[in-house]
Amino acid sequence: MSIPSSWYLILAALLFGIGALGVLIRRNVLIMFMCIELMLNAATLTFVTFSRTLNDIGGQADVFFILVVAAAEVVVGLGIVVAIFRRRSTADADEISSMEG
Repeated sequence: MSIPSSWYLILAALLFGIGALGVLIRRNVLIMFMCIELMLNAATLTFVTFSRTLNDIGGQADVFFILVVAAAEVVVGLGIVVAIFRRRSTADADEISSMEG
C-alpha cells in the first residue's frame, strides 16, 4: 500500500502553517525557534516528497544541507538565548528587542 504524494504535501503545508503561525503569535524566543525548526522540517518533507516522486537524488541532497543549516541555527540561536536569559532572566521577544548596550 503506497501513500500518495499529495498527502505528504498536505502534511508539509499544515506543518509549515503551524510553524508560521507560532512564529507570528508566540513571544517566547524558545518557542519561536521550535516553530522555525518545524517550518524547516516541512520544507524538508516537500523536498523528500518531490525527490521520491521524480526519482531524483537532488532533493535528498538538499535535505542534507537544510539539516546542517537547522543544526547551526539551533546552536547559535540557543547560545544567544542563554546569554540573554542570564543577563535579563527572561526569554520574551519584546524584552529582547528593547535591550541596550
